[in-house]
Amino acid sequence: MAVGGGISAGNGKQYEGRVTPFVIVACLVAATGGLIFGYDIGISGGVTSMDEFLEKFFPAVYAKQKNATGHESQYCKFENHMLTLFTSSLYLAALVASFFASATTRKFGRKISMTIGGVVFLFGAILNGAAVNVAMLIIGRILLGVGIGYANQSVPVYLSEMAPPKLRGALNIGFQMATTIGIFAANLVNYGTAQMKENGWRVSLALAAAPALIMTIGAIFLPDTPNSLIERGLKDQAKEMLQKIRGTPNVHDEFSDLMDASAVSQQVRHPWKTILEPKYRPQLIITCLIPLFQQLTGINVIMFYAPVLFKTLGFADDASLMSAVVTGLVNVFATVVSILVVDRFGRRVLFLEGGIQMIACQIGVGVLIGSVFGVSGNGTFSKGLGNLALALICIYVAAFAWSWGPLGWLVPSEIHPMEIRSAGQSINVSVNMFFTFVIGQLFLSMLCHMKFGLFFFFGGWVIIMTVFVYFFVPETRNVPIEEMNRVWKSHWFWGKYIPDDAVGLSNHDA
Repeated sequence: MAVGGGISAGNGKQYEGRVTPFVIVACLVAATGGLIFGYDIGISGGVTSMDEFLEKFFPAVYAKQKNATGHESQYCKFENHMLTLFTSSLYLAALVASFFASATTRKFGRKISMTIGGVVFLFGAILNGAAVNVAMLIIGRILLGVGIGYANQSVPVYLSEMAPPKLRGALNIGFQMATTIGIFAANLVNYGTAQMKENGWRVSLALAAAPALIMTIGAIFLPDTPNSLIERGLKDQAKEMLQKIRGTPNVHDEFSDLMDASAVSQQVRHPWKTILEPKYRPQLIITCLIPLFQQLTGINVIMFYAPVLFKTLGFADDASLMSAVVTGLVNVFATVVSILVVDRFGRRVLFLEGGIQMIACQIGVGVLIGSVFGVSGNGTFSKGLGNLALALICIYVAAFAWSWGPLGWLVPSEIHPMEIRSAGQSINVSVNMFFTFVIGQLFLSMLCHMKFGLFFFFGGWVIIMTVFVYFFVPETRNVPIEEMNRVWKSHWFWGKYIPDDAVGLSNHDA
């Protein structure tokens, strides 16, 4: 399982060591933090399309759906702000929690944040499964959000710090892989529980406890990263851990670079203030825009509301849930593609190819839905056109799953120097969660008012983000995480923000 004799550091620098079974196992266990995020994304859309759940908690939506005469717009039949608040309240809680997670991660280490996230998510799952009113549902969702805020803040950073440079992309994408498995598992659970005569929704919501237990137990047994141990003054333990994860006692060069980065980090008392300094402008802008763009691809519209969306498009109950299972399966397989190629072809190739593929699919879906439902929203898909819509959505999901899905978490987690890393990852999570909340809250209203134009709206944003990546996102493949300033310094636009001494510090023994 150990691979190679030297860890490529990019730009001509080599660290000694190999890829050890220990680091692979640690990263796989940590990546299970993505399960809770994925399970929740997948479960909420299926539950909100179940009649028993709607009748109990959202009777107005249930009545509107059941009393339809056939003349109402298909685009508007699920529009209800309390229903969308059930889905999106979680992401507002995750936004707030990510700021607390930043302080926890910096002071106590990455694994403590992951453990806290798992435990709080577990309580939220129990509360949701036992819910008897909307208030219990929303409080449960908020606890789930706190858990996700902690997990999403700490797991990508943990993976980026543990992984050797030449496998950092693949191991970090383990987080997104776990997320897609969580979505797929949730889709299967929804399909199964929808066949139950009663309380199927309770089973769907309560089973979120399973990924929470996996993550919590895994986090308890994980080692902490050398970077985190150094940051907390445990230098001897950090060196031992570095030797263990690299499989060699000769870690002087890499340990020296980590110590230098830590020395800079220790001088920073207020990382939130520091990250606003001009020399961190490239990282700050990329960290804000990538999660924003990730949400403006429209993916969570598909993943949250897949069963609702397919039901809106005229699929029967079972067919809508099975269509969501199909898109979930495509999501998993396409993420495997990303793991296999991200460290070979780099981040930019995947961003650009995925963007072009998503643009084509969104235009296709928009034209197809517009031709069938028009502006009035009256109409039904034939079997052939329904299958074509499903195929286009699957090709779109595949494009996202090997580009903006994993890279939206990978790139922001690997570009920050140690002194602002926790703050930077919190910004990444909070921006992601804020716009997930906004789009989750507005989607059913946007579908009602923008109709098929909604797909053109997201397609237009994908054009903008693809152009942005082409000009402003540098390639970070094979570059050690503590050497990233070299990449920014050599970039045609961002180079002017990086002072010479910031690069010189990491070049001292190159």
